[in-house]
Amino acid sequence: MFKSIAVRIAQGTQYIPDPRAANPVGLRGAPLIAADACAADCRVCVDACPSAAIALEPVTIDLGRCVLCGDCAPVCPSRKISFHANYRIAATERSALIVSAARPMPDAIRVSQELHQRFGRSLKLRSVSAGGCNGCELEINALSNVNFDLGRYGIDIVASPRHADALVLSGPITRNMVDALQQCWNAMPEPKFIIAVGACAISGSPFDGSPALDRSFLEHIAPTLYVPGCPPHPLSFVCGILDLGG
Repeated sequence: MFKSIAVRIAQGTQYIPDPRAANPVGLRGAPLIAADACAADCRVCVDACPSAAIALEPVTIDLGRCVLCGDCAPVCPSRKISFHANYRIAATERSALIVSAARPMPDAIRVSQELHQRFGRSLKLRSVSAGGCNGCELEINALSNVNFDLGRYGIDIVASPRHADALVLSGPITRNMVDALQQCWNAMPEPKFIIAVGACAISGSPFDGSPALDRSFLEHIAPTLYVPGCPPHPLSFVCGILDLGG
């Protein structure tokens, strides 16, 4: 017992008391687009982007496609694009993930009173990796560790879809995962919703257009919450789901 107490004293407090007020030093979070004009006929940022997330006139970045690699910032001669540590980039609308100089951050999450009423004290999540690289899956697993401790809010990841209220989708949805994904969704009781985690799940980026993908599942069922990133920081997920439920 005394050894355990000594370890506890030596380690101090590891959990993040308030995820919304955290300061993750060194994090490459949301991109920031300056209001300064671009150099004439310049498109080096577009050419440098591996996921076709950048558009011009005006310059916009689609966080649903952006993998937050940062390759665009150093090549821009006008220093128009930079990145800061803001991790609160989840959104409830797909279109809200497109940022620009005029809209530097995704639109605020629309609080769902229905979800708050139904799941305000308990929310069970079923995680499905639909062809992911395990990057997003590792961060989803981290939600349960001592740092983020999603369980303190009554939110847990469960083993069976029959116990789940929401499907946490990661990966670009490969053809061999379509049936398994649909079966998982069908097995979940109503009411239920989807949380799309990572650029792959949101848009298929950077594998969009590959014949190995079949994203028809999302043509009929739109996610309720989008958590962008590659992979998203656990704080992005925690704050997103807390904001959604009010």
